[in-house]
Parts: sequence; structure tokens; C-alpha cells
Amino acid sequence: MALPATGLRERKKQKTKEAIHRAAMRLFTKRGYEETTIEQIAAAVEISPSTFFNYFPTKEDVVMLDLYDPMVIAMLQQGPKDEPLPDAFRRVLGGLDAVFERDRELVLARGRLMMEVPELRSRLWDELERTQNFIVELLSERTGRKPDDFELRVTVRILIAALYEASIEWFRHGGRTRLVVLANRSLDVVGGGGLLGSAVVAKPRRGRVRLGA
Repeated sequence: MALPATGLRERKKQKTKEAIHRAAMRLFTKRGYEETTIEQIAAAVEISPSTFFNYFPTKEDVVMLDLYDPMVIAMLQQGPKDEPLPDAFRRVLGGLDAVFERDRELVLARGRLMMEVPELRSRLWDELERTQNFIVELLSERTGRKPDDFELRVTVRILIAALYEASIEWFRHGGRTRLVVLANRSLDVVGGGGLLGSAVVAKPRRGRVRLGA
């Protein structure tokens, strides 16, 4: 996760990086990931291949870039310090809803690539780990808790896992339901304890799972 760009030079670099990412995703969707070359991506943005490497070390890194990280960081920082973490995540999701809808096809294409391309899928867990560590650091500054605080780390990991599953569900069904709806549903499951503490005692004929005694 990168911090939001502040200076003019940083904002220009961010715009170029985003342009490369969007051009690459269009080419990956049209031609395929393996078939698309760095030279083709650079040509689509009207830069040289050497300039491409100033922004991305590899083709994989173009896909792994998350355009919404700066927005997430800024919105998390803007909330009150005593805001419960699930509430903060819901607030951020609400702020990103329109953006996700605008970029729906781009987000779907990126998600499919990360699920289908082996080298991208293998990097996904590292990215999730980095995301967790970054949010823990950010929240430790806001709450006064230490970054190695057990409760803080467990809470962040659970919430990230819930949102990850919501994303997988969204990709699996082709984005038919708004992403923010599934994400909030995943937070509801976490808040309600999900299936934890309940026992599956029977499976009725209709296919429903009956929980509890």
C-alpha cells in the first residue's frame, strides 16, 4: 500500500502509474495475460519500455497494483480515533461504492487474472499479508495500541479475510451483486459470529442447514 500522493510531482507519477495499469488491463482482457508484452503496454500509454520499468519491475506488478489503496488510507485516517474497526470498514466501503461501480469491469478483470494466472495467485497471499501489516500500523498510531498487539492483529486479520471472501464471491458471480453489498454482508457474518459456536445438527430435505440445538 502506498501513501496518498501529496506533491505535484508525486501526483503526476501516480497518474502515469494508473494510466499504465488501465492500459495493461485492457490489453490483458483483449489479448490475454501471457500474450501481452511490456512493449505493447508501453506503446498503448505512449511511453518507452524503459519508462515502464521506472514504474513497475515486472508485468505481474502492473496487475497487483491496487488503484484504491490511497483512497482507503485517506478515509481510514479521516475517521474518529474511537471509531470501531468494523464501522470504519463500512464507512470506507460506502465511500468507494460509486468508484467500484464506475470501474466495475476493470476490477472484475483484475480479480479474474489474480485467480487464474498461477504467478499472480501465488503473490496474492503476500499482498494480503502486507495489507494487514499496513492497516495494523495505521490503526496502532490512531488507537495507541502497539503494532504487535494480539487483539488488534487478530481483529484486522479476521476483517480482511471476510472482505477477501466477499471479493471472491463477487468475482465468482461476475459482479452481479454490488461489491459493497457483499462486503457489508461479510462484516455482518463476522459481527454475528458466523457459524462459530453453533453445531450443525441436521440437513433438512430442502437443503438448508439447521444450526443450534
